[in-house]
Amino acid sequence: MRIGHGYDVHRLAEGLPFTLGGVVIPYTKGFVAHSDGDVLIHAIIDALFGAAGLPDIGAHFPDSDARYKGVSSLALLTECVHKIRAAGYEIGNIDATVIAQAPKIGPHITAMRNQLAHALGIPVSDINVKATTEEHLGFTGTGEGVSAHAVCLLK
Repeated sequence: MRIGHGYDVHRLAEGLPFTLGGVVIPYTKGFVAHSDGDVLIHAIIDALFGAAGLPDIGAHFPDSDARYKGVSSLALLTECVHKIRAAGYEIGNIDATVIAQAPKIGPHITAMRNQLAHALGIPVSDINVKATTEEHLGFTGTGEGVSAHAVCLLK
C-alpha cells in the first residue's frame, strides 16, 4: 500500500466559470488557470501521482502545452487513472478537503463525489470530500482564491 498527498490552489477572478470536483457551481468568480482550474481534482491527481512515485501534475500535463488549454480536469483525472493502473496500482480511497470562503461547497459535495467516482472508476463510498472556510483569514478567507488538499491510498 502507498499513501499520497496533493495540494493545489488557484486565484479567482470575476466572470470565469467555477468548476470544482467536475461540477460547475454558480458563482460570480471562477478560476484563473491554464485548464479549468479545478483545484480539487488537481490535488487528487497530485496525490495519486505522488503515491505511485510518479512526477507531479505539471510534468504530465504542462501549462506550456496548448493541448491542455481550457481542458476539463475530469479528462486529466481519467488519464491520470490510466497511468496509475499502468504502473500496477489500484485506488483504495481518496479523502479531500476544499478550503473556500465562498461559494458554499456543501450543497455540491454529493454531485462532486459522483463525478469523481465515475472518473476514478471506484465506488462513491471510497471518496470523501469535505469543505471548510478559513474564517476570513488569508487569501482563501478574503475570497482571492480556493485551495484543496487530498490524500489517497493505492494498493
